[in-house]
Amino acid sequence: MATHLKNLSDFSGSEIPSAAPYRFGIVVAEWNAEITNALYQGAYNSLIAHGALADNIATHPVPGSFELTSGADILLKNGNFDAIICLGCVIQGETRHFDFICNAVANGVSNVSIKYSKPVIFGVLTTDNQQQAIDRAGGKHGNKGDEAAITAIKMADLAKTLKG
Repeated sequence: MATHLKNLSDFSGSEIPSAAPYRFGIVVAEWNAEITNALYQGAYNSLIAHGALADNIATHPVPGSFELTSGADILLKNGNFDAIICLGCVIQGETRHFDFICNAVANGVSNVSIKYSKPVIFGVLTTDNQQQAIDRAGGKHGNKGDEAAITAIKMADLAKTLKG
């Protein structure tokens, strides 16, 4: 979580394995594209910086954050991926729609991960306003896309390590 005490992109105290042996799927919501494109750039650049091969990263857009779950499910059903990264942004509005979408996406991502026994990473911003989203998509609090990519690498490595 980004706070004034923690930047999403600070992994200085963390050992990050090489991403080279893994295949990653990235599902990106088109809604709030200014934010989700920045999250995508953070995730993609972090994967590459940690050794992922560009040919081992498949990116697929979906209309909005609600569709991230089905996008991840489709990728895992039809592809050979070690981890899926779901990137989206839901900004609080005047109705309870925000609550329903955030809850559905969080539960859906978790359920897809359990269904396939593969890491499916929740890289979705759930902010009160546009500025908070900007601050967490490459702004003063780092980039949630970076965090999602590092999480995907670590979880793919954990799965491989335990599988033997």
